[in-house]
Amino acid sequence: MPTLRQWEYLITVVELGSFTRAAESLHVTQPALSHQLRTLERTVGGTLLERLPRSVNPTPLGRAVLPHAKAALADAERALCAARRAAGLEEGELEVATVYSVGIGVLPTVLRTWRLRHPDVRIRLREHRHADQLRDAMLAGEADIAVGPRPRDWEGTLHELDTEEFVVVAARDDPAASRADRDGIDLSHLADRDWIHYAQGNGLADVVDSACAAAGFRPRPAVRTEQSAAAPVLAASGLGVALVPANILPREFDGAVLRPKPAITRTLAAYTRHDPDPLTTAFLRVLREWRSEGALSR
Repeated sequence: MPTLRQWEYLITVVELGSFTRAAESLHVTQPALSHQLRTLERTVGGTLLERLPRSVNPTPLGRAVLPHAKAALADAERALCAARRAAGLEEGELEVATVYSVGIGVLPTVLRTWRLRHPDVRIRLREHRHADQLRDAMLAGEADIAVGPRPRDWEGTLHELDTEEFVVVAARDDPAASRADRDGIDLSHLADRDWIHYAQGNGLADVVDSACAAAGFRPRPAVRTEQSAAAPVLAASGLGVALVPANILPREFDGAVLRPKPAITRTLAAYTRHDPDPLTTAFLRVLREWRSEGALSR
């Protein structure tokens, strides 16, 4: 059975691309490192690393086992942290993974409540550009809990939180504001407009493209932004219209906010790889309270 130390050696060699640098980082001799990795390869029954003249790359077998190696190390680290917390040896820490827009739209209020109740528990926030990256990070064991769009085909523990609403944002004097009626605005009326779009790879770019496709057109980007929070600000300045999660808008927002029709929404969820431990369960409790108060979306 492979040891955690052997998995750590494998991961470090792959990340640094060198036995020499990995040995220095791990504070072991290079022969000892090489010996442990050869032992690991015999255990798994195949070559894990391709040793090239100037670099070291994982083989297909190596790439296949790396996510599991990282998950094993992450689980071991959390187990040690839980044991130390129980023994009173150190303060607690909760790792929360999310996507950019949820990190600025949902979590600040939730984390403020959490901080008031659990001042000795640190939060490590891991933010991702896309819901698929968030899901992959959780599969690799990189966080205790994920908060974001509902993942596809999730086999772990999952709690649906709320339906996130999207709105169209424009400058206050934008013609779109006058075209909207009581029920909102049809996106097809914005087909000939410039759009504040999101950078490729940002999950909100997929939301915009899908919504516009359903309305029968492709959005024409005037600006592409990596930062979700920048989109409403750019739209309010008159550079174009934008589709944004309603919960990322500041309360004193200097722009026109229009509801698209039909409504554009996505389901938010909190999920874990395994049954949540007491600390994660407490965080879920805070999320559920805000859901019941209608605070996760506007």
